[in-house]
Amino acid sequence: MRSNKKLLLATLIGALALSGCSTISNSTLFANAYASKSDGAYRLPAIPVSKVAREFRRQEVDYTGKEKVGTIIVDTKARHLFLVQPNGKAIRYGIGVGREGFEWSGTAKVGWKREWPVWTPPAAMIRRQPELAKHRGGMKPGLTNPLGARALYLTRGGGDTGYRLHGTPEWWSIGKAMSSGCIRLMNQDIVDLYDRAKPGAKVIVR
Repeated sequence: MRSNKKLLLATLIGALALSGCSTISNSTLFANAYASKSDGAYRLPAIPVSKVAREFRRQEVDYTGKEKVGTIIVDTKARHLFLVQPNGKAIRYGIGVGREGFEWSGTAKVGWKREWPVWTPPAAMIRRQPELAKHRGGMKPGLTNPLGARALYLTRGGGDTGYRLHGTPEWWSIGKAMSSGCIRLMNQDIVDLYDRAKPGAKVIVR
């Protein structure tokens, strides 16, 4: 049993070293991060934070990597997204990732950002789920829209990758592999990330 625990700890430390971010100590949660709040024409409902594991709540952590301030690092295995901050810090958010067969990795940029975006399911998704054909022309923004309150659109070589960092009304999906490849955050977290992240920011997905 002890050897298994040591192996688990070593694996965790190794994963953290890849991103240069420490979550073992010196982490600070953001108070009242998930309260209900007005946002344009909508009101985001409060998230029952007691039902969200501490590791997936927004918090500031130490960062010892070499990426410059403003870089976004997505650790798909740990289900964390880091936004590099000044003075050896990063803001860490919990995320949901692509389910088996829809995972992806690589480097991209934030091409553009949208508040309360329209969601248009790609043709491949409609083929898999014909019931989504009704949204072929786009699903209007709102509290039930799969892209949530914000979306950051990822580009590579000047072209749209088709992948997004976006919000979700399904807060319970954070920490799980459920999406069709995009990275999802709780709505209050994507609003926070949207306000901090700049167009052109480097995005590293591991």
